[in-house]
Parts: sequence; structure tokens; C-alpha cells
Amino acid sequence: MSDRTTTLDTASEGAARRDAPPVVLGLAVAWAEDEPGRAGEVVLFPAAGRRRSFVIGRGDGPVGDHERARLVRQRPGETIETPPLVSPHLSRVQLVARAHPDGGLAVENVGKRALKVGGRVAAEGRVRPGDVLQIGRHLVLVCVERPVALPGLEARDPRVAFPFGAPDGFGYVGEAPACWTLRNELALVAPRPEHVLVLGESGTGKELVAQALHALGPRARRRLVARNAATVPQGIIDAELFGNAANYPNAGMAERPGLVGEAEGSTLFLDEIGELPLEAQAHLLRLLDGGEYQRLGDPRRRTADVRVIAATNRSLEQLKPDLAARFLVRLRTPALRERPEDVMLVARHLLRGILAGHARAARFVDGAGDARVAGDLAAALVQHPFATNVRELAAVLFSAVLESPGDAVELTPGVRAMLGGAGAGGGGGDGAADRALREVSREELEAAMDRHAGVREKVWRDLGLANRYVLKRLLKKHGLAGAEED
Repeated sequence: MSDRTTTLDTASEGAARRDAPPVVLGLAVAWAEDEPGRAGEVVLFPAAGRRRSFVIGRGDGPVGDHERARLVRQRPGETIETPPLVSPHLSRVQLVARAHPDGGLAVENVGKRALKVGGRVAAEGRVRPGDVLQIGRHLVLVCVERPVALPGLEARDPRVAFPFGAPDGFGYVGEAPACWTLRNELALVAPRPEHVLVLGESGTGKELVAQALHALGPRARRRLVARNAATVPQGIIDAELFGNAANYPNAGMAERPGLVGEAEGSTLFLDEIGELPLEAQAHLLRLLDGGEYQRLGDPRRRTADVRVIAATNRSLEQLKPDLAARFLVRLRTPALRERPEDVMLVARHLLRGILAGHARAARFVDGAGDARVAGDLAAALVQHPFATNVRELAAVLFSAVLESPGDAVELTPGVRAMLGGAGAGGGGGDGAADRALREVSREELEAAMDRHAGVREKVWRDLGLANRYVLKRLLKKHGLAGAEED
């Protein structure tokens, strides 16, 4: 937000930036097969001491010269260390990570599970913020940039006291710093009288923001009046907005208050305001300046006590400048690709809703009521740049539920196509398969076969292979035959 367009105290904001905790690199848990409640937790790597190295894996305690990485849950004003990972599918020393001299993190796979960096099998690699690591079919991590501590909230409301990773009191899901910045801005802005413009891409929760602004403000006792401006027929925009007098334009026509009259003493939410023609945008200027408006066919001007919240997925430059200038407060909703560590938290919430009405939902649901999700699908979702954000994510998940044949929601061929083709999420082209053939040892292959009694479907997933055909080639390479076909 610029100083000109925010009601927040910019002087204190500047001081807060100067006193802000340092930003460091981290690895956030995007998805964990055996411990789904760990999603959103993060390992933070200290900025100082570049020679320090850290192990990530099952259990506790240092290993040799390596320190044990600690997972934490970051919330405003508090950082809570959580217990070590306990997944039996992870090695005690699975990854070694350290600061790379040229920036980012250097990671080395020293465990038994295959490592994918950005969808490609690798023994080691360098990751920067946004890059995704997949360990076998069991753990997906994303490199993030985080403050060592999230600043405390300047304004609080009971509805932000919700379980870690769950939707807040307004249905918004996310633990990334951008989400907490937005929640803090909502709490600060909601009690104020200024009109608000919510900017953000399609599917980023602009309507949830409008509902929260209304619910947290002094007008909450009255109903929020909402309308998608793009759905108003062009010829009757003024009538829809401002209403009409009795007998206008035709005799016998009833008086209508319009959206502005309905919102008297409350909040009017105009979604997709950028879709209004420029002429119609100009008709809103007097309303935004002092509440003045006029019903069609009525010579009397009226004054409405209405707070306007508008939203658009267009750039600010595409709005009529005079209209944009009337919105002194502007909030922005972050896109999913700006907070990839939240993608599976959002997916978990969406899947609960999808499966609630699904006839065969029980086969997908674990003991905690969450959907079992295959690791390849989780990695693909975290890496995908969703164009319409939560809307597109919901469509992908719905298709995955319909197409998945087993007891987990999978990266099916149809879903892979929706996400951009065969390589989506590191599905494994020939190059990845060749690397797997080189890097999976006979001993590791035999151990996996023993664990799963030779059931190939379970073995290839356990080893983090691209598909069952790569496993077949590995068995042939190492001279192992006679395993059960499932």
C-alpha cells in the first residue's frame, strides 16, 4: 500500500519495518503422508553461521557434525517448536541442508527415499524460495523466505483464534506471512468508515475479505448487501444501483430502493467493479464522496449512510482514475503461487467439502476425517501456478476424486493433463526414469520389496518412482523377478 492510499499509520509502519525481525530461508512442510497435521510447519535456517549444516528426517538429536533441524509453527507474536517427525518412511538422516554460498539452500539426499528437486530425481541440489522438494511419496517441502518471527497483531478479534492450518472464522485458509498481514489489515481497517477497494486475482478470497470487513465493523448488525457488478445488465445499471421512483419509467411500476437503498446503514459490496462501464463508474463518484445519490424518476436527491467495499481482479490502471481515487484504503489478496506452503492446507479444506457430498467418500478419508492424498498429487499441486487460484484448485481436486481408483486421491492422467501435461509435478519423463534407474540400489529395492511383500503398486510409490514401469525396469536391471503383480 502506498502512503496515499492507506489509513494505517505509515509512520509506525516505517518504524515496524526498521525493527522487523530478519528474514531467513526455510523449508516448509507442504504435505506429509503420515503426519498430515504437520502441513504449514517450517524449518528456519539461521542467517549467521553459513558453515552450519542441518539434518531433516525422522527422530531427534544431532547426527555427527550436523545439527537437527527443528520444525516450528509461526503465529503472530509466537513461534512454537513442534515435536520431531516420526514417519517410519523417512530415514533418521534423510536430508542435509546448509546455506549455499551463492544464495539459497544446498540440499543433499543421504536417506533411503528418493529425492526430487523441482520434479526431477536428484542426489543433491540448490533450492531457492518457491522450489519444491519431494521425498519419496511421503513428504513435500517448499523453500520459503520467512521472518524469524511474525510480528504480533496490532488488532485482535476472537475469530482469528483458530487451530493451526484450519480456516479462520471467516473461512480464509493460510498460515503464510502474507495471510497474517492481510488478517491484521482487516482488523485495523474494519472499524473505520472509509470505503475499501480489494485487489487480487480471481479466486483469491476477495469476497471473504469483504465479508470479514463487514463482520468486524460497526455495521455488522445489519445485512451485508452484495452484488457482482459484472452480472448487472448494462441498460439498467443505474436502476439496479440507485432504484427508481414509483410509476417510473412506466405507470404502475413499484418504487424500488436499489442496492444503495437496501444497504442503508450497512455495507454495499460491489464485486468485479472493474466490469462496470466507465460511465456507470462515474455515477458512483457522488455516492463515494458523501453518500449522495438519486433514484431514477425522483427529483429529490438522497443521502445514504453506506460503506462501499469494491473488489476487482483488474489492475488499478484499468479503473476510472476518479473512481480509484475515492477508495482511500486498498487491500490485496495474495495469489496461491505467492504462498505455495498453503496450497495443501487449502486443498485439505476443499477436499472436506467435496467428499462431504461424495457417495464413495469413506474410502478416501483417514481417521481424522481428512482425505488421503498421494504424494505425487501433493507435489504437483504445490508446484502448479494456478491461474484462477482456489477456483482452479477446487476443479482439479474434484476431478482427482472422481478419477482416483484407490483409497487415496491421486495424480490421475486426467488431472495431470489439467495441470499441464506429462511433466506436471515431476511426473517423470524418460530423464527422471533414467536417473531413478541409476540411483536406486539393489539393496534399497530389495528392502522395499520385502516391506510390501512384493506388491509392486506399493513398492514404486514407496521408492518415489514415477510409475510402475520404472519399477519394472529396475527389477530387470537388478535381476529381481517373480514379484507379485497387483
